Amino acid sequence: MKIATIGGGPAGLYFSILMKAADPSHEITVYERNQPHDTFGWGVVFSDQTLENLKGADTVTQTQIIDNLVRWDEIDVRFRGQVVTSGGHGFCGIARKRLLNILEERAENLGVKLAFATQINDPSQVGEADLIIAADGVNSRIRSLFADHFVPDIRPGKNKFVWLGTHKLFEAFNFIFVETEWGWFQAHAYRFDHQTSTFIVETREETWRRAGLENADTAATIAFCEKLFAQYLDGFELMTNSRHLQGSDWINFSLVSNQRWSKGNLVLMGDAAHTAHFSIGSGTKLALEDAIALAQACAKEKDIPQALASYEAERRMGVLRIQSAARNSTEWFENVERYVRFQPMQFAYTMLTRSQRISHENLRLRDPKYVARVESCLAQRAGTGAKAPMFLPFRLRDMSLINRVVVSPVGLYSAEDGVPAEMESAHLCARALGGAGLIFTGMTGVTPEGRLTPGCTGLWDEEQARAWRRITDFIHAHTAAKICVQIGHSGPKGSTKPSWDGASVPLDAHNWALIAASAIPWNKRNQLPRAMTAGDMESVCKAFVEAARLAAMANFDMVEIQAGHGTLLSSFISPLTNHREDEYGGDVENRLRFPLHVFRAARAEWPQHLPMSVRISAVDWAEGGTTMDDAVQIARAFAARGADIIDVSSGETSIHSKPVYGRMYQTPFSDRVRNEVGIPTIAVGNITDFDQINSIVAAGRADLCALGRPHLSDPNFTLRAAASLGYREQVWPQPYLDGKRQLEHQMKRDNQDARVTAL
Repeated sequence: MKIATIGGGPAGLYFSILMKAADPSHEITVYERNQPHDTFGWGVVFSDQTLENLKGADTVTQTQIIDNLVRWDEIDVRFRGQVVTSGGHGFCGIARKRLLNILEERAENLGVKLAFATQINDPSQVGEADLIIAADGVNSRIRSLFADHFVPDIRPGKNKFVWLGTHKLFEAFNFIFVETEWGWFQAHAYRFDHQTSTFIVETREETWRRAGLENADTAATIAFCEKLFAQYLDGFELMTNSRHLQGSDWINFSLVSNQRWSKGNLVLMGDAAHTAHFSIGSGTKLALEDAIALAQACAKEKDIPQALASYEAERRMGVLRIQSAARNSTEWFENVERYVRFQPMQFAYTMLTRSQRISHENLRLRDPKYVARVESCLAQRAGTGAKAPMFLPFRLRDMSLINRVVVSPVGLYSAEDGVPAEMESAHLCARALGGAGLIFTGMTGVTPEGRLTPGCTGLWDEEQARAWRRITDFIHAHTAAKICVQIGHSGPKGSTKPSWDGASVPLDAHNWALIAASAIPWNKRNQLPRAMTAGDMESVCKAFVEAARLAAMANFDMVEIQAGHGTLLSSFISPLTNHREDEYGGDVENRLRFPLHVFRAARAEWPQHLPMSVRISAVDWAEGGTTMDDAVQIARAFAARGADIIDVSSGETSIHSKPVYGRMYQTPFSDRVRNEVGIPTIAVGNITDFDQINSIVAAGRADLCALGRPHLSDPNFTLRAAASLGYREQVWPQPYLDGKRQLEHQMKRDNQDARVTAL
């Protein structure tokens, strides 16, 4: 084949190497706009896993890269005068210039033609080619030329950063945080050869402007950074090699993605196709792995468009996972001030786990002594002995929980006239016996018309309260769990069949009239709700108050107001479902008016020594819907009126919602609400194992973790987790103690076998 590669970075060079090594008859030219020794940046970081991925691709290149690496295992987090060190991370670094030279030399030795100082603005400039690679970087001119086809999405970050170097050798990967009169600055510093370290300085753009750096030239930038980080530089100077840049040395990172990666025989690679923030060190990793995947696809598929389609299909999901982790990491560094009230040990932990790729048990494998220090610090704050974070006690008003595990609300649709039946009792009691600290009922209607289905539970009369009391009395008598009733009104989502008959399928008969903030049906199949009048609002508010009174009569430990997921109160909060033109519509403050009125009235009825929660949909996942900025305002408003904890969910407010699912995908919403509003939160959403719970709690991203599906398949989830972690203080029902001993013995043996296998 005749191959033209536009861009002489790692992606383009490595692909050319792999193709030429596989078939010397390929005619390959790499066009690079810069000179051979021009490069932006200093060092490139690889993980051990990245090096493992290079095996089997090109042994000569791999060997040369490995021979030039500097390795280290430790990360030092420097914050408020303390250094928190964790080890076992397996990093290595190489000078970016040296890496490019290795790739250039290998390419030339194989017969690849390198055309430096050659700017390609249009593929037509390369002449006839069977395959054209657009690897021309984050500001790709080729991508821009065909933007209508590739449909790029380019989102600039909120931080300004400058990529500097120094002869100060940092033996560990250092993250340095410095508070100034203008705001917080941070540095990422790491050694990449025997005489030089990378020193990246970043800060929020508004902090950068307040510090007067907007008009700073290179000399002023270096002088500022040297003074700011003087105690960490030990007299060494900072250096720049960004002469090729136009304008400020400070730039914004841009997150790049594209709807399509190829067009005919033209394909995007590396930063032209996708970027990942430098804080997780994956840009070069992605570039090299792109090259490997595309070379393999070309070897398997002789038809070029088909090969490009196969390459994209294989790479896209892996890239999305990395970008998701990088997005979490980017947001953390853009919002450092959210976490500066943390103690240094927890601050370092939340930084290390910011991407949600590194978990509690993963850190324990890397550095068990470090994790032991973290657990000891958290336990000391909780006033208890050291233990896994999920087993730390937690208190809201007079309600004390023995651990941080919550059983999510689950609709069982087995009630008759709102009275909980045996299925409800069996479900809740089994999960309480299974060791969870807090059990939630499914959403319980405050009126007959406020139910989702005819089989939903209710709390509008004393017969229902007495039935609930039998369940709560059993849980209190036989377990250490607490139980919360979630009360709500279905609004536009009511009068439907159980979920196993389909999502929001209307009843075939005996439908009841629906009400909502506005006369907007849930979907085309559902009936049109009536826009609520002032009389409707007062009636619904009284129903919530009565439900709170009956909840106290039923001896519940906590009440949660359902104000999310498209239910009645949610229909007021979301602009997608609230089109009112009175004082209850318009901006967030007005849309909150009725939900806050309901909450305040119910809170006044509910015993003051017991906590009350609110469940919100933090974002609508739809254009024109609520955003995280809105969620912070919503949570702050409920907190000001007496909410003790916010149950942070998202979506389910419109059929147009398009959530991006993934592991713990809603946890970042909980993180922001908790640490900006300063109120405890419950994290929900695809939390599936105890390792994730430990990570979320230890990092301060939530105070409690709610699990739904894992508890449906394993009512004893918490007991099993305690045995696996060797936590023998977890409360078991006395009749089950023989099972406790057997499970602990089995888990100990399984863990030992797993360690032997790992070795």
